[in-house]
Amino acid sequence: MERPELPLAQLHAFVVLAEELHFGHAAARLDIAQPPLSQQIRRLEDKVGHPLFSRGPRRVTLTPAGRELLPAARRALADLTAGLAAARAVGSGEAGRLRIGFAASLALTVLPGLLRTFRQRFPEVHLDIHEMTTAPQIAALHDETIDIGLLREPPADETELRFETVLSEPFVAVLPSAHPLSAGRTVRLSQLADSPFVLLPREAGPRLHDQITGLCAAAGFSPRIAQHAVEWQTVCALVRSGLGVSLAPASIRHIRLKGVAFRRIESGTARTRVAVAWRANDQNPLVVHLLATCRGITGPVGARRGSGPAGV
Repeated sequence: MERPELPLAQLHAFVVLAEELHFGHAAARLDIAQPPLSQQIRRLEDKVGHPLFSRGPRRVTLTPAGRELLPAARRALADLTAGLAAARAVGSGEAGRLRIGFAASLALTVLPGLLRTFRQRFPEVHLDIHEMTTAPQIAALHDETIDIGLLREPPADETELRFETVLSEPFVAVLPSAHPLSAGRTVRLSQLADSPFVLLPREAGPRLHDQITGLCAAAGFSPRIAQHAVEWQTVCALVRSGLGVSLAPASIRHIRLKGVAFRRIESGTARTRVAVAWRANDQNPLVVHLLATCRGITGPVGARRGSGPAGV
């Protein structure tokens, strides 16, 4: 198929002349002299191979070929105008598509406020949200299938990604309401030594898993894992069923599942951190806007390559 070679200036001149049907008026509207306008129309007619206008001493009219070309010329100019506007909006970060991965527990903390504020500021941006644990988020950032990750504590050995802490929170004990320890306000970790545990699988968040087992080790025991579950809501449901106890970030208390009790860890100083993650070389202005929104909500903590335990 022969590629059309119709300069936009010629199409624009053609449409304006078709609307004015007067060379003088069209030239004035285009802010050019009449001879250049006539040259533009002649060149366009040469490419079409037929006259587009009938030129009389007192009036200019469209030929059948001109009438046929006019709707297509208008569409082409309108499409280009819309495309330029869309490109400018995306280039400035006012529109486009932002792909976000998030850990499920963050729906209980920073995620709702972050998304609500971002959508208020950038209503033309489409947010593509994916619930993912930490390890898949790291892989998706490397594969460029997400643009931003919201995860629990990034790994320490990352060089291609950047992380910024947005909050930290303590751990709580998750107990069946009928558990004897639920009667108190706090729990010593050593008191859970004989209880079976429901934990996230290590592959979902290796370093969070290791942090939890490390806390148990510091309390003098190794947790006996009776059941694994990927999502915190499932962990709580299994605890309610009597399959065991668990340790979880304090925000899990917002689940408010009947039959489950959350108790503070006595003298517990360990905290789990939530971070926003992005590719170090990403020039996407939407990523910049999301980071600015996140900092506006949580306050700046400082970019880093990664430290501390990771998890989901």
